Amino acid sequence: MRRVLHVLSQRPSQTGSGITLDALVRFGAAAGWDQEVVAGVPATDPEPEVGGLARERIHTLVFQRGELPFPVPGMSDVMPYESTRFSDLSPAMVASYRAAWAAHLAPLLQRFRPDLVHVHHLWIVGSMIKDLAPGIPVVNHCHATGFRQMDLCPGLAGEVQAGCSRNDRFAVLHQGHATELVRRLEVPPERVEVVGAGYRTDLFHARGRRSGPAHSLLYIGKYSEAKGLPWLLDAFEQLSDGDAPMELHVAGSGAGEEADHLRRRMERMAPRVVLHGQLSQQELAELMRTSDVCVLPSFYEGVPLVLVEALACGCRLVATDLPGVRSEIAPHVGAALERVDLPRLQSIDRPVQADLPAFVERLGAAIRSALAKRPLGDPAEIMPAALKQFSWEQVFERVETIWRAL
Repeated sequence: MRRVLHVLSQRPSQTGSGITLDALVRFGAAAGWDQEVVAGVPATDPEPEVGGLARERIHTLVFQRGELPFPVPGMSDVMPYESTRFSDLSPAMVASYRAAWAAHLAPLLQRFRPDLVHVHHLWIVGSMIKDLAPGIPVVNHCHATGFRQMDLCPGLAGEVQAGCSRNDRFAVLHQGHATELVRRLEVPPERVEVVGAGYRTDLFHARGRRSGPAHSLLYIGKYSEAKGLPWLLDAFEQLSDGDAPMELHVAGSGAGEEADHLRRRMERMAPRVVLHGQLSQQELAELMRTSDVCVLPSFYEGVPLVLVEALACGCRLVATDLPGVRSEIAPHVGAALERVDLPRLQSIDRPVQADLPAFVERLGAAIRSALAKRPLGDPAEIMPAALKQFSWEQVFERVETIWRAL
């Protein structure tokens, strides 16, 4: 039986990369791969569940104690849990971070003797694997957050790019990421594979769908300006001043001053705005089956899988015209999606302030258009090929092809 060691430098199951890890482990086990997982966790959650693995097969590096007294650094600057921004790490903290990961990984590599390592971010830990195990093939998954960290932490970027470029193969979400990875790492295009993103067909479906008396909008994500949440709230306030009853349901959370400010604003907007907090996949699917329109106003994403999950549950979609939306989702879902032109961006996910009033108007118009259309029905019946494209079965087949090749 072939052995795979998965490495995730942040908390499992809390973000898209953690959900990807969970899915690959589940499907890998069903396909006969022997797997173990390494992850970074807070002291408050030292024993997370990952993909149904036995506890002894999950090896956590615990933060907020010992040599790592700070919260787990996150690949986004606003995470759904308490975290440290990589750009705030001092040189001494970076050195401690590297040393702790090396000390944690080295004995595991020697004991488990994996046939390959699948590292789930294109960042610091991904750049270290070849130093620790130069003879083991490495697959480096890229969710594009590594690109953003390279821009936010230029002092670390060169070292990370040089280290990651030694890895054998790269898995990306869409062709735009592939092009960007080749440019940044200066690796041959044939080492990069587009694997896409997947969703759980057993959880996200339209069976048992029901609607309430009010128009129901749904936002899923972090309490963050980069996700466009403040301007969705602006658009919602304008829309909800009309005659038709309307609710905005918010599933997610956040930590830090920015998130706290947005939380207080949404609490003042109750009961029209309903805060659900961080939901499990099952709870999220149930909420989607009671929502009319799922809105993603983000300024930066890879392939936003949440749109596919919401679509499978029967929601119409409104999303900013991000590259991953335009190239990977829009061609498959047709009129179920309303795209909203982005404002100009002064950095990778920071809008030009002068463009925001017009952006709010466009966002509100797209939501009105989506609400005016008849209910979508069961997407599994009207667009089965589109949903199959995004199933974890399909994504795992593409990933497993890389594993077998290595």
